[in-house]
Amino acid sequence: MTELAVRIGGQAGDGIASIGESIARSFSRMGLHVFGLNAYQSVIRGGHVWFQARASDGRPYSPGDGTDILYALDKATVDIHGAGVRPGGAVLFDPEKFSVAPSELPAGVTPLGVPTLQIARKYTSQSILQNAGGIGATAFLAGIPLPLLHEVLTDSFGRKAGEIVDWNVGASAEGYRFAEAHGHAHDHALSRQGEPKLLMNGNTAIALGAAAAGCKFLSQYPMTPASSIMHWLAAHSTALGVVVKQAEDELAAINMAIGASFAGVRAMTATSGGGFSLMVEALGMAGMTETPLVVVEAQRAGPSTGLPTKTEQGDLNMMLGAGQGEFPRAILAPSCPAEAYRSMIDAFRLAEEFQTPILVASDLHLSENFMTVDRSEIDLNVPVPSLFTVPPSETNYLRYQYTDSGVSPRAIPGQPGLMFVAGSDEHDERGHLVSDIHAGIPRYVTERQRMMEKRMRKLGGLARAAPLPVLEGPPDAPLTFVAWGSTVGAVRDARAELAAGGKATNLLRFPTVYPIAADAARPLLEKARRTLLVEANFSGQFGRLLRAELGFACSDRLLKYDGEPFLPHEIVARALEVM
Repeated sequence: MTELAVRIGGQAGDGIASIGESIARSFSRMGLHVFGLNAYQSVIRGGHVWFQARASDGRPYSPGDGTDILYALDKATVDIHGAGVRPGGAVLFDPEKFSVAPSELPAGVTPLGVPTLQIARKYTSQSILQNAGGIGATAFLAGIPLPLLHEVLTDSFGRKAGEIVDWNVGASAEGYRFAEAHGHAHDHALSRQGEPKLLMNGNTAIALGAAAAGCKFLSQYPMTPASSIMHWLAAHSTALGVVVKQAEDELAAINMAIGASFAGVRAMTATSGGGFSLMVEALGMAGMTETPLVVVEAQRAGPSTGLPTKTEQGDLNMMLGAGQGEFPRAILAPSCPAEAYRSMIDAFRLAEEFQTPILVASDLHLSENFMTVDRSEIDLNVPVPSLFTVPPSETNYLRYQYTDSGVSPRAIPGQPGLMFVAGSDEHDERGHLVSDIHAGIPRYVTERQRMMEKRMRKLGGLARAAPLPVLEGPPDAPLTFVAWGSTVGAVRDARAELAAGGKATNLLRFPTVYPIAADAARPLLEKARRTLLVEANFSGQFGRLLRAELGFACSDRLLKYDGEPFLPHEIVARALEVM
Protein backbone atom coordinates (compact mmCIF):
# COMPACT_ATOMS: atom_id res chain seq x y z
CA MET A 1 0.00 0.00 0.00
CA THR A 2 0.94 3.62 -0.49
CA GLU A 3 0.16 5.27 2.80
CA LEU A 4 0.71 8.45 4.78
CA ALA A 5 0.18 8.98 8.51
CA VAL A 6 -0.49 12.40 10.03
CA ARG A 7 -0.36 12.84 13.81
CA ILE A 8 -1.47 15.90 15.78
CA GLY A 9 -0.65 16.30 19.47
CA GLY A 10 -1.15 18.81 22.27
CA GLN A 11 -3.08 19.45 25.45
CA ALA A 12 -6.71 18.46 26.12
CA GLY A 13 -8.85 21.45 25.17
CA ASP A 14 -6.57 22.52 22.29
CA GLY A 15 -8.94 21.19 19.62
CA ILE A 16 -6.77 18.22 18.66
CA ALA A 17 -9.71 15.98 17.73
CA SER A 18 -11.20 18.67 15.46
CA ILE A 19 -7.91 19.05 13.59
CA GLY A 20 -7.53 15.29 13.23
CA GLU A 21 -11.08 14.74 12.05
CA SER A 22 -10.72 17.50 9.46
CA ILE A 23 -7.57 15.87 8.07
CA ALA A 24 -9.21 12.41 8.10
CA ARG A 25 -12.32 13.75 6.39
CA SER A 26 -10.21 15.43 3.73
CA PHE A 27 -8.45 12.15 2.98
CA SER A 28 -11.79 10.31 2.75
CA ARG A 29 -13.12 12.89 0.27
CA MET A 30 -10.04 12.24 -1.86
CA GLY A 31 -11.29 8.67 -2.20
CA LEU A 32 -8.63 7.29 0.14
CA HIS A 33 -9.09 4.75 2.89
CA VAL A 34 -8.52 6.21 6.36
CA PHE A 35 -8.11 5.01 9.94
CA GLY A 36 -8.37 7.77 12.54
CA LEU A 37 -7.28 7.18 16.15
CA ASN A 38 -8.39 9.68 18.79
CA ALA A 39 -6.30 9.19 21.96
CA TYR A 40 -7.43 11.32 24.89
CA GLN A 41 -7.50 11.36 28.68
CA SER A 42 -10.36 11.67 31.14
CA VAL A 43 -9.50 15.24 32.22
CA ILE A 44 -11.39 18.14 30.63
CA ARG A 45 -8.38 20.41 30.16
CA GLY A 46 -4.70 19.57 30.32
CA GLY A 47 -3.02 16.22 29.84
CA HIS A 48 -1.52 15.02 26.58
CA VAL A 49 -3.88 14.04 23.74
CA TRP A 50 -3.25 13.13 20.12
CA PHE A 51 -4.96 12.08 16.91
CA GLN A 52 -3.52 9.98 14.09
CA ALA A 53 -5.02 9.91 10.60
CA ARG A 54 -3.55 7.06 8.54
CA ALA A 55 -4.56 7.27 4.88
CA SER A 56 -3.87 4.76 2.12
CA ASP A 57 -4.97 3.55 -1.28
CA GLY A 58 -5.58 0.19 0.42
CA ARG A 59 -7.66 -0.26 3.56
CA PRO A 60 -5.80 0.22 6.87
CA TYR A 61 -7.38 -1.54 9.84
CA SER A 62 -5.39 0.14 12.61
CA PRO A 63 -3.52 3.39 13.29
CA GLY A 64 -0.31 1.68 12.19
CA ASP A 65 3.14 1.92 13.74
CA GLY A 66 4.69 5.14 12.45
CA THR A 67 4.07 8.76 11.53
CA ASP A 68 5.08 10.81 8.49
CA ILE A 69 3.86 14.29 9.45
CA LEU A 70 3.72 15.39 13.08
CA TYR A 71 1.94 18.66 13.93
CA ALA A 72 2.96 19.53 17.49
CA LEU A 73 1.04 22.16 19.44
CA ASP A 74 3.41 21.81 22.40
CA LYS A 75 6.94 20.60 23.04
CA ALA A 76 5.70 17.53 24.92
CA THR A 77 4.28 16.22 21.65
CA VAL A 78 7.73 16.33 20.07
CA ASP A 79 9.26 14.63 23.09
CA ILE A 80 6.63 11.85 23.05
CA HIS A 81 6.10 11.28 19.33
CA GLY A 82 9.12 12.77 17.56
CA ALA A 83 11.11 9.53 17.61
CA GLY A 84 8.30 7.77 15.73
CA VAL A 85 8.42 10.03 12.67
CA ARG A 86 9.69 8.07 9.68
CA PRO A 87 12.59 9.22 7.48
CA GLY A 88 11.43 11.75 4.90
CA GLY A 89 8.82 13.09 7.31
CA ALA A 90 8.39 16.49 8.92
CA VAL A 91 7.56 17.99 12.31
CA LEU A 92 5.44 21.16 12.23
CA PHE A 93 5.50 23.60 15.14
CA ASP A 94 5.18 27.32 15.91
CA PRO A 95 8.63 28.82 16.71
CA GLU A 96 6.90 31.51 18.77
CA LYS A 97 5.90 28.79 21.26
CA PHE A 98 8.98 26.54 21.27
CA SER A 99 11.84 25.42 19.07
CA VAL A 100 12.73 22.07 17.53
CA ALA A 101 16.29 21.39 16.39
CA PRO A 102 17.08 18.79 13.71
CA SER A 103 19.25 16.98 16.27
CA GLU A 104 16.13 16.24 18.34
CA LEU A 105 14.57 14.26 15.49
CA PRO A 106 15.44 11.01 13.72
CA ALA A 107 17.73 11.23 10.70
CA GLY A 108 15.90 12.35 7.59
CA VAL A 109 13.11 14.16 9.47
CA THR A 110 12.73 17.90 8.83
CA PRO A 111 11.52 20.45 11.41
CA LEU A 112 9.29 23.14 9.89
CA GLY A 113 8.41 26.20 11.93
CA VAL A 114 5.03 27.67 10.90
CA PRO A 115 3.93 31.03 12.43
CA THR A 116 0.43 29.83 13.28
CA LEU A 117 -0.14 32.32 16.13
CA GLN A 118 1.01 35.17 13.93
CA ILE A 119 -1.39 34.06 11.22
CA ALA A 120 -4.24 33.77 13.75
CA ARG A 121 -3.73 37.32 15.08
CA LYS A 122 -4.48 38.70 11.64
CA TYR A 123 -8.09 37.60 12.11
CA THR A 124 -8.88 37.42 15.83
CA SER A 125 -7.44 37.52 19.32
CA GLN A 126 -8.60 33.93 19.87
CA SER A 127 -5.47 31.79 19.83
CA ILE A 128 -7.44 28.66 18.91
CA LEU A 129 -7.40 29.92 15.30
CA GLN A 130 -3.75 28.89 15.16
CA ASN A 131 -5.09 25.40 14.45
CA ALA A 132 -6.37 26.53 11.06
CA GLY A 133 -2.91 27.67 10.03
CA GLY A 134 -1.49 24.35 11.20
CA ILE A 135 -4.14 22.41 9.31
CA GLY A 136 -3.31 24.31 6.14
CA ALA A 137 0.42 23.63 6.42
CA THR A 138 -0.23 19.96 7.21
CA ALA A 139 -2.59 19.67 4.24
CA PHE A 140 0.07 20.92 1.82
CA LEU A 141 2.66 18.43 3.08
CA ALA A 142 0.12 15.59 2.88
CA GLY A 143 -1.03 16.41 -0.65
CA ILE A 144 -4.56 17.54 0.29
CA PRO A 145 -5.84 20.11 -2.25
CA LEU A 146 -6.59 23.47 -0.64
CA PRO A 147 -10.12 23.80 -2.13
CA LEU A 148 -11.03 20.38 -0.72
CA LEU A 149 -9.71 21.36 2.73
CA HIS A 150 -11.81 24.54 2.61
CA GLU A 151 -14.86 22.48 1.69
CA VAL A 152 -14.29 20.27 4.74
CA LEU A 153 -13.77 23.25 7.07
CA THR A 154 -16.89 24.98 5.78
CA ASP A 155 -18.97 21.84 6.28
CA SER A 156 -17.54 21.33 9.77
CA PHE A 157 -18.55 24.79 11.00
CA GLY A 158 -21.90 24.89 9.24
CA ARG A 159 -23.53 27.60 7.20
CA LYS A 160 -24.43 29.76 10.19
CA ALA A 161 -20.91 30.21 11.57
CA GLY A 162 -20.39 33.47 9.67
CA GLU A 163 -16.99 35.08 10.14
CA ILE A 164 -15.64 32.00 11.94
CA VAL A 165 -15.71 30.13 8.65
CA ASP A 166 -14.01 33.03 6.88
CA TRP A 167 -11.29 33.17 9.55
CA ASN A 168 -10.58 29.43 9.27
CA VAL A 169 -10.57 29.48 5.48
CA GLY A 170 -8.23 32.47 5.42
CA ALA A 171 -5.84 31.19 8.09
CA SER A 172 -5.65 27.71 6.58
CA ALA A 173 -4.84 29.22 3.17
CA GLU A 174 -1.98 31.22 4.71
CA GLY A 175 -0.63 28.14 6.47
CA TYR A 176 -0.88 26.18 3.24
CA ARG A 177 1.02 28.85 1.27
CA PHE A 178 3.68 29.16 3.99
CA ALA A 179 4.42 25.42 3.86
CA GLU A 180 4.43 25.57 0.06
CA ALA A 181 7.06 28.35 0.17
CA HIS A 182 9.24 27.03 3.00
CA GLY A 183 8.76 23.28 3.09
CA HIS A 184 8.20 20.45 0.65
CA ALA A 185 5.43 17.99 0.04
CA HIS A 186 6.10 14.60 1.57
CA ASP A 187 7.63 12.02 -0.74
CA HIS A 188 4.53 9.88 -0.21
CA ALA A 189 2.02 12.72 -0.48
CA LEU A 190 -1.26 11.21 -1.54
CA SER A 191 -3.45 12.10 -4.49
CA ARG A 192 -7.12 11.62 -5.35
CA GLN A 193 -8.07 7.97 -5.82
CA GLY A 194 -11.71 8.14 -6.84
CA GLU A 195 -15.13 8.79 -5.37
CA PRO A 196 -15.35 10.11 -1.79
CA LYS A 197 -15.80 7.50 0.90
CA LEU A 198 -17.96 7.52 3.99
CA LEU A 199 -16.07 8.24 7.22
CA MET A 200 -17.59 7.07 10.47
CA ASN A 201 -16.73 5.71 13.86
CA GLY A 202 -18.19 2.54 15.32
CA ASN A 203 -20.91 4.34 17.27
CA THR A 204 -22.20 6.11 14.17
CA ALA A 205 -22.27 2.78 12.35
CA ILE A 206 -24.10 1.17 15.28
CA ALA A 207 -26.71 3.93 15.33
CA LEU A 208 -27.16 3.82 11.56
CA GLY A 209 -27.44 0.03 11.59
CA ALA A 210 -30.08 0.18 14.31
CA ALA A 211 -32.14 2.65 12.29
CA ALA A 212 -31.82 0.51 9.16
CA ALA A 213 -32.95 -2.54 11.15
CA GLY A 214 -36.19 -0.82 12.14
CA CYS A 215 -35.31 0.39 15.65
CA LYS A 216 -37.92 2.92 16.76
CA PHE A 217 -36.97 3.41 20.43
CA LEU A 218 -33.66 4.06 22.18
CA SER A 219 -33.46 4.66 25.92
CA GLN A 220 -30.00 5.39 27.24
CA TYR A 221 -28.07 7.00 30.04
CA PRO A 222 -24.89 8.63 28.68
CA MET A 223 -21.67 6.81 29.50
CA THR A 224 -18.36 6.92 27.66
CA PRO A 225 -17.77 5.42 25.13
CA ALA A 226 -21.41 4.64 24.23
CA SER A 227 -22.81 8.18 24.53
CA SER A 228 -22.52 9.22 20.90
CA ILE A 229 -24.92 6.44 19.85
CA MET A 230 -27.62 8.44 21.61
CA HIS A 231 -26.28 11.74 20.27
CA TRP A 232 -26.45 10.53 16.66
CA LEU A 233 -29.90 8.99 16.89
CA ALA A 234 -31.23 12.05 18.75
CA ALA A 235 -29.88 14.36 16.05
CA HIS A 236 -31.62 12.29 13.35
CA SER A 237 -34.66 11.14 15.34
CA THR A 238 -37.23 13.17 13.41
CA ALA A 239 -35.99 12.10 9.99
CA LEU A 240 -35.76 8.44 11.04
CA GLY A 241 -38.89 8.29 13.20
CA VAL A 242 -36.96 7.08 16.26
CA VAL A 243 -37.93 8.05 19.81
CA VAL A 244 -34.80 8.80 21.85
CA LYS A 245 -35.16 9.00 25.63
CA GLN A 246 -32.32 10.00 27.95
CA ALA A 247 -33.13 8.06 31.10
CA GLU A 248 -32.22 9.04 34.65
CA ASP A 249 -29.99 5.97 35.04
CA GLU A 250 -29.12 2.67 33.41
CA LEU A 251 -31.80 0.73 35.30
CA ALA A 252 -34.49 2.98 33.87
CA ALA A 253 -32.90 2.82 30.43
CA ILE A 254 -33.04 -0.96 30.05
CA ASN A 255 -36.50 -1.24 31.62
CA MET A 256 -37.86 1.40 29.25
CA ALA A 257 -36.38 -0.51 26.30
CA ILE A 258 -37.94 -3.77 27.54
CA GLY A 259 -41.30 -2.04 27.94
CA ALA A 260 -41.15 -0.53 24.48
CA SER A 261 -40.27 -3.89 22.94
CA PHE A 262 -43.02 -5.66 24.88
CA ALA A 263 -45.48 -3.05 23.62
CA GLY A 264 -44.57 -3.64 20.01
CA VAL A 265 -41.56 -1.73 18.66
CA ARG A 266 -37.95 -2.66 18.04
CA ALA A 267 -36.05 -1.18 20.97
CA MET A 268 -32.50 -0.99 22.30
CA THR A 269 -30.26 0.53 24.92
CA ALA A 270 -26.51 1.19 25.00
CA THR A 271 -23.97 1.60 27.77
CA SER A 272 -20.49 0.66 28.96
CA GLY A 273 -19.39 -1.87 31.57
CA GLY A 274 -20.33 0.18 34.64
CA GLY A 275 -23.82 0.85 33.32
CA PHE A 276 -24.26 -2.72 32.12
CA SER A 277 -23.49 -3.89 35.66
CA LEU A 278 -26.67 -2.11 36.74
CA MET A 279 -28.75 -3.60 33.93
CA VAL A 280 -28.23 -7.29 34.58
CA GLU A 281 -31.37 -7.96 36.66
CA ALA A 282 -33.59 -6.44 33.99
CA LEU A 283 -31.71 -8.40 31.33
CA GLY A 284 -32.85 -11.55 33.12
CA MET A 285 -36.43 -10.30 33.07
CA ALA A 286 -36.22 -9.93 29.29
CA GLY A 287 -34.91 -13.50 29.14
CA MET A 288 -37.72 -14.82 31.33
CA THR A 289 -40.51 -12.93 29.54
CA GLU A 290 -38.92 -13.77 26.16
CA THR A 291 -38.94 -10.13 25.13
CA PRO A 292 -36.67 -9.14 22.23
CA LEU A 293 -34.00 -6.66 23.31
CA VAL A 294 -30.74 -5.30 21.84
CA VAL A 295 -28.07 -4.02 24.24
CA VAL A 296 -24.84 -2.42 23.06
CA GLU A 297 -22.03 -2.85 25.58
CA ALA A 298 -19.13 -0.53 24.61
CA GLN A 299 -16.32 -1.81 26.81
CA ARG A 300 -13.71 0.30 28.53
CA ALA A 301 -10.98 -0.57 31.02
CA GLY A 302 -12.26 -1.57 34.48
CA PRO A 303 -12.95 -2.51 37.18
CA SER A 304 -15.09 0.25 38.68
CA THR A 305 -14.52 3.52 36.82
CA GLY A 306 -11.19 2.12 35.68
CA LEU A 307 -9.78 4.02 32.70
CA PRO A 308 -12.93 5.72 31.40
CA THR A 309 -11.34 6.92 28.16
CA LYS A 310 -9.28 3.82 27.35
CA THR A 311 -10.14 0.56 25.64
CA GLU A 312 -10.30 -3.07 26.76
CA GLN A 313 -12.12 -6.34 26.08
CA GLY A 314 -12.55 -7.18 29.74
CA ASP A 315 -16.34 -7.50 29.97
CA LEU A 316 -16.88 -10.75 28.07
CA ASN A 317 -17.23 -12.83 31.23
CA MET A 318 -19.80 -10.38 32.57
CA MET A 319 -21.81 -10.47 29.34
CA LEU A 320 -21.78 -14.27 29.39
CA GLY A 321 -23.10 -14.44 32.96
CA ALA A 322 -25.18 -11.27 33.24
CA GLY A 323 -28.45 -11.97 35.06
CA GLN A 324 -29.11 -14.59 37.70
CA GLY A 325 -29.91 -18.07 36.50
CA GLU A 326 -29.60 -19.19 32.90
CA PHE A 327 -31.32 -17.93 29.78
CA PRO A 328 -30.36 -17.81 26.10
CA ARG A 329 -28.50 -14.86 24.62
CA ALA A 330 -26.10 -14.14 21.80
CA ILE A 331 -23.05 -11.87 21.90
CA LEU A 332 -21.99 -10.30 18.60
CA ALA A 333 -18.56 -8.66 18.35
CA PRO A 334 -18.00 -6.44 15.28
CA SER A 335 -14.42 -5.53 14.38
CA CYS A 336 -14.86 -2.34 12.31
CA PRO A 337 -17.60 0.22 11.50
CA ALA A 338 -18.82 -1.60 8.38
CA GLU A 339 -19.20 -4.79 10.40
CA ALA A 340 -20.79 -2.85 13.28
CA TYR A 341 -23.49 -1.67 10.87
CA ARG A 342 -24.25 -5.24 9.80
CA SER A 343 -24.03 -6.54 13.38
CA MET A 344 -26.84 -4.24 14.48
CA ILE A 345 -29.05 -5.53 11.69
CA ASP A 346 -28.18 -9.09 12.73
CA ALA A 347 -28.81 -8.24 16.40
CA PHE A 348 -32.37 -7.00 15.79
CA ARG A 349 -33.07 -9.94 13.47
CA LEU A 350 -31.90 -12.45 16.07
CA ALA A 351 -33.66 -10.69 18.96
CA GLU A 352 -36.98 -10.81 17.12
CA GLU A 353 -36.56 -14.28 15.66
CA PHE A 354 -35.58 -15.89 18.97
CA GLN A 355 -37.38 -13.51 21.37
CA THR A 356 -34.41 -13.03 23.66
CA PRO A 357 -31.75 -10.42 24.54
CA ILE A 358 -28.91 -9.94 22.09
CA LEU A 359 -25.73 -8.18 23.19
CA VAL A 360 -23.43 -6.28 20.83
CA ALA A 361 -19.92 -6.15 22.30
CA SER A 362 -18.13 -3.02 21.14
CA ASP A 363 -15.24 -1.25 22.88
CA LEU A 364 -13.79 2.24 23.02
CA HIS A 365 -11.34 1.55 20.19
CA LEU A 366 -14.19 0.63 17.83
CA SER A 367 -16.77 3.03 19.25
CA GLU A 368 -14.80 6.27 18.96
CA ASN A 369 -12.16 5.82 16.27
CA PHE A 370 -12.79 6.44 12.59
CA MET A 371 -12.60 4.32 9.47
CA THR A 372 -13.68 4.85 5.91
CA VAL A 373 -16.56 2.73 4.66
CA ASP A 374 -17.41 2.09 1.03
CA ARG A 375 -20.96 3.08 0.19
CA SER A 376 -21.59 -0.43 -1.10
CA GLU A 377 -20.98 -1.74 2.45
CA ILE A 378 -23.96 0.22 3.81
CA ASP A 379 -26.98 -1.50 2.32
CA LEU A 380 -30.03 0.47 3.41
CA ASN A 381 -32.46 -1.98 1.81
CA VAL A 382 -33.02 -4.01 4.98
CA PRO A 383 -36.23 -6.06 5.18
CA VAL A 384 -38.12 -5.48 8.44
CA PRO A 385 -40.65 -8.31 8.86
CA SER A 386 -43.63 -8.17 11.19
CA LEU A 387 -42.83 -8.56 14.88
CA PHE A 388 -45.82 -10.76 15.55
CA THR A 389 -46.59 -14.29 14.46
CA VAL A 390 -50.20 -14.68 15.59
CA PRO A 391 -53.14 -12.97 13.84
CA PRO A 392 -56.02 -11.64 15.97
CA SER A 393 -58.44 -14.50 16.59
CA GLU A 394 -60.54 -16.25 19.17
CA THR A 395 -58.22 -19.24 19.30
CA ASN A 396 -56.68 -20.67 22.42
CA TYR A 397 -53.44 -18.66 22.53
CA LEU A 398 -50.37 -20.01 24.33
CA ARG A 399 -47.79 -17.22 24.54
CA TYR A 400 -45.07 -19.56 25.88
CA GLN A 401 -46.07 -22.65 23.95
CA TYR A 402 -43.61 -25.53 24.03
CA THR A 403 -41.97 -25.87 20.62
CA ASP A 404 -39.06 -27.82 19.17
CA SER A 405 -37.16 -24.62 18.41
CA GLY A 406 -37.91 -23.02 21.77
CA VAL A 407 -39.54 -20.06 20.01
CA SER A 408 -43.21 -19.51 20.85
CA PRO A 409 -45.92 -17.51 19.05
CA ARG A 410 -45.82 -13.80 19.86
CA ALA A 411 -48.68 -11.33 19.89
CA ILE A 412 -48.90 -7.65 20.68
CA PRO A 413 -50.55 -6.94 24.04
CA GLY A 414 -54.21 -6.08 23.53
CA GLN A 415 -54.85 -8.06 20.35
CA PRO A 416 -58.42 -9.41 20.42
CA GLY A 417 -58.66 -12.99 21.60
CA LEU A 418 -54.96 -13.21 22.44
CA MET A 419 -54.86 -12.30 26.11
CA PHE A 420 -51.87 -13.65 27.99
CA VAL A 421 -49.88 -13.22 31.19
CA ALA A 422 -46.20 -12.19 31.11
CA GLY A 423 -44.65 -12.33 34.56
CA SER A 424 -41.04 -12.34 35.65
CA ASP A 425 -41.62 -15.52 37.69
CA GLU A 426 -41.42 -18.96 36.16
CA HIS A 427 -44.63 -19.85 34.32
CA ASP A 428 -46.45 -22.36 32.18
CA GLU A 429 -47.44 -22.09 28.50
CA ARG A 430 -50.14 -19.51 29.27
CA GLY A 431 -47.82 -17.43 31.38
CA HIS A 432 -49.47 -18.45 34.65
CA LEU A 433 -46.93 -18.53 37.47
CA VAL A 434 -45.75 -21.94 38.70
CA SER A 435 -43.55 -23.27 41.46
CA ASP A 436 -43.17 -27.06 41.39
CA ILE A 437 -46.26 -28.21 39.48
CA HIS A 438 -45.69 -31.45 37.57
CA ALA A 439 -46.31 -31.36 33.84
CA GLY A 440 -47.25 -35.03 33.82
CA ILE A 441 -45.55 -35.82 30.46
CA PRO A 442 -43.62 -37.67 31.74
CA ARG A 443 -45.09 -37.41 35.20
CA TYR A 444 -41.85 -36.60 37.05
CA VAL A 445 -40.96 -33.58 34.82
CA THR A 446 -41.94 -30.26 36.38
CA GLU A 447 -43.23 -27.26 34.44
CA ARG A 448 -40.05 -25.51 35.46
CA GLN A 449 -37.87 -28.17 33.87
CA ARG A 450 -39.89 -28.22 30.70
CA MET A 451 -40.04 -24.42 30.31
CA MET A 452 -36.33 -24.06 31.08
CA GLU A 453 -35.44 -26.62 28.43
CA LYS A 454 -37.75 -24.87 25.94
CA ARG A 455 -36.00 -21.53 26.40
CA MET A 456 -32.50 -22.99 26.26
CA ARG A 457 -33.25 -24.79 22.97
CA LYS A 458 -33.00 -21.35 21.39
CA LEU A 459 -29.21 -21.51 21.81
CA GLY A 460 -28.90 -24.09 19.05
CA GLY A 461 -30.86 -21.91 16.66
CA LEU A 462 -28.88 -18.83 17.65
CA ALA A 463 -25.58 -20.62 16.98
CA ARG A 464 -26.74 -21.52 13.46
CA ALA A 465 -28.37 -18.16 12.65
CA ALA A 466 -25.72 -15.77 14.01
CA PRO A 467 -22.64 -14.83 11.91
CA LEU A 468 -20.25 -17.79 11.76
CA PRO A 469 -16.48 -17.79 12.40
CA VAL A 470 -14.42 -16.74 9.39
CA LEU A 471 -10.94 -17.90 8.36
CA GLU A 472 -8.92 -15.25 6.49
CA GLY A 473 -5.74 -16.25 4.70
CA PRO A 474 -4.16 -19.50 3.48
CA PRO A 475 -5.74 -22.49 5.25
CA ASP A 476 -2.39 -24.28 5.66
CA ALA A 477 -0.50 -21.35 7.23
CA PRO A 478 1.92 -22.30 10.04
CA LEU A 479 0.32 -19.81 12.44
CA THR A 480 -3.36 -19.02 13.03
CA PHE A 481 -4.34 -15.86 14.88
CA VAL A 482 -7.53 -16.14 16.95
CA ALA A 483 -9.27 -12.83 17.65
CA TRP A 484 -12.60 -11.08 18.15
CA GLY A 485 -13.83 -7.50 18.17
CA SER A 486 -11.63 -4.51 17.40
CA THR A 487 -8.34 -6.39 17.88
CA VAL A 488 -9.05 -8.08 14.52
CA GLY A 489 -8.00 -4.86 12.76
CA ALA A 490 -4.46 -4.77 14.16
CA VAL A 491 -4.10 -8.50 13.44
CA ARG A 492 -5.01 -7.88 9.80
CA ASP A 493 -2.36 -5.19 9.48
CA ALA A 494 0.18 -7.40 11.27
CA ARG A 495 -0.55 -10.25 8.85
CA ALA A 496 0.20 -7.92 5.94
CA GLU A 497 3.56 -6.97 7.47
CA LEU A 498 4.41 -10.63 8.11
CA ALA A 499 3.45 -11.55 4.56
CA ALA A 500 5.74 -8.81 3.22
CA GLY A 501 8.53 -10.51 5.15
CA GLY A 502 7.71 -13.92 3.72
CA LYS A 503 5.80 -15.23 6.75
CA ALA A 504 2.40 -16.75 5.94
CA THR A 505 -0.33 -16.61 8.60
CA ASN A 506 -4.10 -16.74 8.74
CA LEU A 507 -6.76 -15.30 11.02
CA LEU A 508 -9.74 -17.04 12.58
CA ARG A 509 -12.10 -14.28 13.69
CA PHE A 510 -15.34 -14.69 15.62
CA PRO A 511 -18.04 -12.11 14.75
CA THR A 512 -20.22 -14.08 17.20
CA VAL A 513 -18.44 -14.90 20.44
CA TYR A 514 -21.44 -16.68 21.98
CA PRO A 515 -22.95 -19.12 21.30
CA ILE A 516 -19.99 -20.59 19.42
CA ALA A 517 -21.04 -22.54 16.35
CA ALA A 518 -19.12 -25.72 17.21
CA ASP A 519 -19.66 -27.41 13.83
CA ALA A 520 -18.10 -24.43 12.06
CA ALA A 521 -15.38 -23.51 14.56
CA ARG A 522 -14.01 -26.89 15.65
CA PRO A 523 -12.75 -28.08 12.22
CA LEU A 524 -11.01 -24.74 11.62
CA LEU A 525 -9.30 -24.84 15.00
CA GLU A 526 -8.30 -28.49 14.71
CA LYS A 527 -6.65 -27.84 11.32
CA ALA A 528 -4.57 -25.00 12.73
CA ARG A 529 -0.91 -25.95 13.14
CA ARG A 530 -0.30 -23.37 15.87
CA THR A 531 -2.66 -20.77 17.34
CA LEU A 532 -1.99 -17.33 18.79
CA LEU A 533 -4.86 -15.83 20.81
CA VAL A 534 -4.92 -12.00 20.67
CA GLU A 535 -7.14 -10.32 23.29
CA ALA A 536 -7.25 -6.98 25.09
CA ASN A 537 -7.73 -8.33 28.62
CA PHE A 538 -5.68 -9.88 31.41
CA SER A 539 -6.97 -13.44 31.52
CA GLY A 540 -7.70 -14.35 27.90
CA GLN A 541 -11.45 -14.55 28.46
CA PHE A 542 -12.37 -15.68 24.96
CA GLY A 543 -9.62 -18.29 25.05
CA ARG A 544 -11.18 -19.68 28.23
CA LEU A 545 -14.57 -19.74 26.52
CA LEU A 546 -13.16 -21.69 23.59
CA ARG A 547 -11.70 -24.23 25.98
CA ALA A 548 -14.95 -24.52 27.95
CA GLU A 549 -17.20 -24.84 24.89
CA LEU A 550 -14.99 -26.78 22.47
CA GLY A 551 -12.24 -28.27 24.62
CA PHE A 552 -9.70 -26.37 22.52
CA ALA A 553 -6.78 -24.52 24.09
CA CYS A 554 -4.82 -21.97 22.02
CA SER A 555 -1.14 -22.84 22.07
CA ASP A 556 0.04 -19.23 22.57
CA ARG A 557 -1.41 -15.92 23.77
CA LEU A 558 -0.79 -12.21 23.36
CA LEU A 559 -2.76 -10.23 25.95
CA LYS A 560 -2.82 -6.46 26.46
CA TYR A 561 -4.51 -4.57 29.29
CA ASP A 562 -2.86 -1.14 29.51
CA GLY A 563 -5.88 0.62 28.02
CA GLU A 564 -4.25 1.16 24.64
CA PRO A 565 -5.25 -0.69 21.46
CA PHE A 566 -3.01 -3.28 19.86
CA LEU A 567 -0.49 -1.96 17.34
CA PRO A 568 0.67 -4.11 14.42
CA HIS A 569 4.33 -4.22 15.47
CA GLU A 570 3.39 -5.75 18.84
CA ILE A 571 1.57 -8.58 17.11
CA VAL A 572 4.32 -9.05 14.52
CA ALA A 573 6.96 -9.35 17.26
CA ARG A 574 4.97 -11.96 19.18
CA ALA A 575 4.16 -13.92 16.02
CA LEU A 576 7.82 -14.09 15.02
CA GLU A 577 8.68 -15.21 18.53
CA VAL A 578 6.07 -17.97 18.36
CA MET A 579 7.00 -19.04 14.83
